[in-house]
Amino acid sequence: MSAQEKQTTEGAVVGCGDLLGVRGLELSREDCMALMSRYPDKHFDLAIVDPPYGLGEKITTGGTWAAKYTKADSSWDVAPDASYFQELRRVSQNWIIWGANYFSQYLPPTRGFVVWHKPNMEGMHTMANCELAWTSFDRNAKTVSITRPSEDRIHVCQKPVALYRWLLENYAKPGQRILDTHLGSGSHAIACHYYGAHLTACEIDADYFREASARINRETAQTTLFT
Repeated sequence: MSAQEKQTTEGAVVGCGDLLGVRGLELSREDCMALMSRYPDKHFDLAIVDPPYGLGEKITTGGTWAAKYTKADSSWDVAPDASYFQELRRVSQNWIIWGANYFSQYLPPTRGFVVWHKPNMEGMHTMANCELAWTSFDRNAKTVSITRPSEDRIHVCQKPVALYRWLLENYAKPGQRILDTHLGSGSHAIACHYYGAHLTACEIDADYFREASARINRETAQTTLFT
């Protein structure tokens, strides 16, 4: 990777020249396995990840949002294999993994599930009204109801900034080192910026990385996001 693609300065990161001045974010366009290979065991306090679920064409034909925001095809939606989860566990002390119902063969039992309830999806029969995340925390399962706001939508699987903020407030501490292996729309990065966590994240798709970089620049330029 060239210096133009990734450069760190005073905790800020330049991603293809797009993220200068965003403190606490280390973002790069690369494969997540390559990124994780550079870090020692248990380097990150927490990994919050949303890997592809492997739904194929279902993800671009399943509902209103999917049909509107699809890319050319769904070839990018390839679920990770066992080696991904092994490496994720190696480099992180705790984990929150979205799409847990698709990865049960790789994850041990847990009582600490998080269910994201989407109130605005009630009654929409072509769209799921909840999503499931597996966590490594020995806690009671939690449900959080967050309506998707009118924020820039650049990814078919985009989650709200407020959802990541809730996860950080309940499972992380300011100043901790957080990992995200699939940056996607950049919602996680925006939440980490305002929460005060140090995020290391990557995105392999050039178009998504460029659009996420622009979105992060816009939304972190505000004085405050959560009032």
